[in-house]
Amino acid sequence: MAASIAGRKVAVLLGGTSAERDVSLHTGEQVIGALRAGGAIAEPIDTADPAFLDTLRDGGFDVAFICLHGRFGEDGTMQGLLEILGIPYIGSGVLASALAIDKVMSKHLFAAAGLRSPEYVALTAGEKVDHDGIAAALGDKSVVKPANEGSSVGMTIVHTASELPAAIEKAFRHDTSVLVERFVPGVEVTVGVLGMDEPFALPTLEIVPENEFYDYESKYVPGMSRHIIPARVSEAARAECQRLALAAHRVLGCRGLSRADTIVTADDTVYLLEVNTIPGMTSTSLLPDSARAAGIEFPELCAMLVSYALEVSGS
Repeated sequence: MAASIAGRKVAVLLGGTSAERDVSLHTGEQVIGALRAGGAIAEPIDTADPAFLDTLRDGGFDVAFICLHGRFGEDGTMQGLLEILGIPYIGSGVLASALAIDKVMSKHLFAAAGLRSPEYVALTAGEKVDHDGIAAALGDKSVVKPANEGSSVGMTIVHTASELPAAIEKAFRHDTSVLVERFVPGVEVTVGVLGMDEPFALPTLEIVPENEFYDYESKYVPGMSRHIIPARVSEAARAECQRLALAAHRVLGCRGLSRADTIVTADDTVYLLEVNTIPGMTSTSLLPDSARAAGIEFPELCAMLVSYALEVSGS
């Protein structure tokens, strides 16, 4: 049970300027409702407002609840600003946030820790791209995505080598770094992690999207995906998904919360895809559903996260 947040003044940072602004607004709206239900004084602050810094600095806030996704939200920049202002905040610190949002850096750390992840090729804007070489290394079917975006923004599943150039060009419109990853067929399973010194994994959640993959529409439009808890894979595979989620959380240095995305193949091999340090908190989001299956209702989940932030600051 989370400590009481009644009377705590919480700045709910939302909106922002990233490609995930609309998602952030939805997340913030739901979080504000949950915090107010717990007795907190929750105030929305849109970081796209030029005056947001003054509001944040002069508002006398006990804690900041970051509902910003993508750039300038979960990439370490907002975390760094809050460190300078001396305001405790939910979730991971500067370094872990920066590492987790960068899919290429995350891959390096996963490999160093022995965590299985699909083979990949990293590309940088301006370099000559060997499309034939990429197809030869990864196979005709691959996943192309910007290295530093979330919510599947700019992502494409490539079915044949001929589709690769357009997919890479699309990804580069969103970022200067692009990841091309071998496509691994299987069941999409996500695992939430909560906690500070002794983090714990939430129940596995299987994602069944209406579209070909779990894209932006599947994530945020009601009815475009189904969430099945626990995931319909073997008990051993579920345990491995949870192990990888906890291991990735620790390897990246996350705190408070994270959500790891995995794939379970037909032979029960589990691959770690990526880690989100500020998972969505909308009515169709994954981590709140997993928490609910563990007996943690949404208002309590939000209160737990605020309590974790205050624990870091010693408040």
